[in-house]
Amino acid sequence: MSRVYLGIGGNIGDRRANIERAVELLASKGALPIKVSSIYETEPVGYMDQDWFYNIVAEIETSLEPYELLEQCNHVEAELKRERLIRWGPRTIDIDILLYDDLELSDEKLTIPHPRMQERAFVMLPLYEIAPELSIKGQNIGEIVKNLKGERINRIV
Repeated sequence: MSRVYLGIGGNIGDRRANIERAVELLASKGALPIKVSSIYETEPVGYMDQDWFYNIVAEIETSLEPYELLEQCNHVEAELKRERLIRWGPRTIDIDILLYDDLELSDEKLTIPHPRMQERAFVMLPLYEIAPELSIKGQNIGEIVKNLKGERINRIV
């Protein structure tokens, strides 16, 4: 079994229910949650003319290979009516593979570790909450979190 961290968020509809449903659907597809962070409300990044997001990070165990997991994440997004209209735009749900064991992978379909995760408070704060011992690309997560700047973020639950 592989240990994987997923970033899950959305800003359309019932944000909390969509995140909870995504975790349930992922579990039914072989991505079993071990730890789930609190929910954080975060301002948008990139495209600003939209509502704030709810975001979590989930630690999962899975026997799915990275591309199989990506396919299942895409199926869950489709089931929850995700539409890709504007880059970084509004969405019911977004599921990103952040870390997959110690794997480093980069191609046109999938990059692990997620390429911008260390710049995003909406990823790093919930990840730090559930895995404060992590190192990402040789850097301690606590140091990464300490050096984050910019985004406004509030812990909800």
